Amino acid sequence: MAQNEMLAMILAGGRGSRLKDLTTKVAKPAVYYGGKYRIIDFPLSNCANSGIDVVGVLTQYESVLLNSYVAQDGRWGLDSKDSGVYVLTPREKADEGLDVYRGTADAISQNIDFIDAYNPEYLLILSGDHIYKMNYSKMLAYHKEHNADATIAVRGVPMKEASRFGIMNTDHKGRIIEFEEKPAKPKSNLASMGIYIFDWKLLRKMLVDDMNNPNSDHDFGKDIIPRMLNEKKDLFAYEFSGYWKDVGTIDSLWEANMDLLDPKNELNLNDSSWLIYTEDVSTLPQYIGQNAKVKRAYITQGVQIEGSVTNSVLFTGAVVKQGAKVVDSVIMPGAVIEEGAVVTRALVAENVRIGKKAKVGQKNSENIILVASNVKGGNK
Repeated sequence: MAQNEMLAMILAGGRGSRLKDLTTKVAKPAVYYGGKYRIIDFPLSNCANSGIDVVGVLTQYESVLLNSYVAQDGRWGLDSKDSGVYVLTPREKADEGLDVYRGTADAISQNIDFIDAYNPEYLLILSGDHIYKMNYSKMLAYHKEHNADATIAVRGVPMKEASRFGIMNTDHKGRIIEFEEKPAKPKSNLASMGIYIFDWKLLRKMLVDDMNNPNSDHDFGKDIIPRMLNEKKDLFAYEFSGYWKDVGTIDSLWEANMDLLDPKNELNLNDSSWLIYTEDVSTLPQYIGQNAKVKRAYITQGVQIEGSVTNSVLFTGAVVKQGAKVVDSVIMPGAVIEEGAVVTRALVAENVRIGKKAKVGQKNSENIILVASNVKGGNK
């Protein structure tokens, strides 16, 4: 890929309200995943591995931690003279008095000057809150091969879930002939992954027009893409078949972590050919006590286990004390499960302490319980 042939912009400003207390003080892309990673590590690592040198990260809600984290661009090998990760925040609008982006398209529009400074031929736009690996250079090659004005990455989803997504209807060549944003009765199951490649000159013109349209939602799915289709632009669907997870709920975040317990999982965080880079935390090695019982667990550095852990994921520095039981659960960094406590089908947030003999979660619960504050000990 030529220098600055394609620039990436990561939309990382969502509230993540369905993750409840995990995102009251932390932006969704900064939420922990997979023992030691943060969600934002995945699109950033994908960019680095795909040969993209310049990445803008557009933050918004509860962004203090995320901004400082992203600013350490050396984590992803993007700290050379000609590369970098740049934090971009909304500019204040005097007429609204809010420092927010009005929509996904507005987020790009407000940063046109930043993009123009690099004069890319193509612009890659990414959601910052999905777990997946993708070689964007292959998607760009597909975009060029079809001489597309825009290319949207898609993947098949179960038809019963299709109404949650932007759905593509395509012809036999993969050309998008219809786009429906969260349709009540979807006509296909090809869902948008929130990954777009646009020809920058064309998109720039459309964004400028959109900024001046008082009736627009300033959104790619609602405004920009429908307009491109109405104007008979060439839009193509790029089908992706690898692992991809939208971790927008507590249950889906738990499921994504549980997927790591399968030794044949598609994500494969140990793949040396496609590394996922993250913060290098100094900590002691994991410790498994002499009387501990561990069965089917994903354990990261700094974890201490003296009790029982079954079918669970333990993040950096998590502690399971003697007599404690952790079953079908995700234990985030620094969380402590005290003596005799039992944790079942739960997601325990960072640094939370489950008191002695306390019990949280149930074996047959329909949904995963989030434990985001300390739990007092149970009866002695």
